[in-house]
Amino acid sequence: MTTRQRTRITVNGRVHEAEVEPRLTLADFLRHELHLGGTHVGCEHGICGVCSVLINGKAARSCLALAVQLDGAEVTTIEGLRNRETGQLHPIQQAFVEAHGLQCGFCTPGFIVTTLELLRDNPDPSDAQIKEALGGNLCRCTGYESILASVRLAARRLREPAQG
Repeated sequence: MTTRQRTRITVNGRVHEAEVEPRLTLADFLRHELHLGGTHVGCEHGICGVCSVLINGKAARSCLALAVQLDGAEVTTIEGLRNRETGQLHPIQQAFVEAHGLQCGFCTPGFIVTTLELLRDNPDPSDAQIKEALGGNLCRCTGYESILASVRLAARRLREPAQG
């Protein structure tokens, strides 16, 4: 008999307390317990990056983390990037739309949250730095050139207010 454990995780600014099975992954907690379907599940081995979210501000694979391990943690998913008041897309999300950084969209949430961490740490990355940061995220559709263009556009837009 599996004993459920209490966990308290802040997801996209909201505190969620739940009794969960110790083996429940963060990806499954987000998708099945909180009904946040933007975090996709791909390989379930941490290789593809599709399930990437921010955990305490750092990109991480939600398929490899157990919900009970994250008691007290702060998690940001793709849903948490949109402006809550206006519904407007985050500049990174908008850049991916405008620069065609997505096709089927399955890998896109992982790329976007990983890009968010990259641009927080390095607001003006070179192409080599972008490739290094996103190297753990796989896409089967785009050929990556439009993803690079999306990150460049997002970086430029995020720097603009600081220059004004």
